Amino acid sequence: MCTKKERNDEIDTRPPSREMILAAQGKPVSDVIAAGLQVLFCGINPGLYSGAVGHHFARPGNRFWPVLSAAGFTKRILKPFEERQLLDAGYGITNFVNRATARADELSADELIVGAQQLEAKIRKYKPLILAVLGISAYRQAFKHKKADIGKQDHYIDKTLVWVLPNPSGLNAHYQMADLVKLFKELHLATTCK
Repeated sequence: MCTKKERNDEIDTRPPSREMILAAQGKPVSDVIAAGLQVLFCGINPGLYSGAVGHHFARPGNRFWPVLSAAGFTKRILKPFEERQLLDAGYGITNFVNRATARADELSADELIVGAQQLEAKIRKYKPLILAVLGISAYRQAFKHKKADIGKQDHYIDKTLVWVLPNPSGLNAHYQMADLVKLFKELHLATTCK
């Protein structure tokens, strides 16, 4: 499990056991957030693996970290336990719903709508330049924008522009790695042109 040991500050990077993963149902994962970020990435909710280790996009096979690197957001592929390094580059991570589930479709539409309201409060507090929502279906449900498509939206939360990207989960077969990199790179280019 990826936690700090009590005796020293070394990080334990061993994968969680099956029992630990199953026991992670409902566990939260702390936001990686600060004021004035360039981009705040918003996942749907943590998976059980992420809940077990306490880090975002931690499940092996999730393409978030490789895509961030390939699109130019990070100089190398970060490990999930290095997630706080994103803050130094001006990026952060949150979720619509902060409870771990095996699949995002275990969340109700009402949970996503309430999550969007809580997300709007975070946006008003932290004021990122761009909110990048990772998952078109979740975005459509949460914000009731049924015809939204991938990419830059005509939707702002205060002065924060909303951008929608595909969910980088390995379970999302609609987008291959090259497609994800292309779409994430469009967002990265938009942040460097500001």
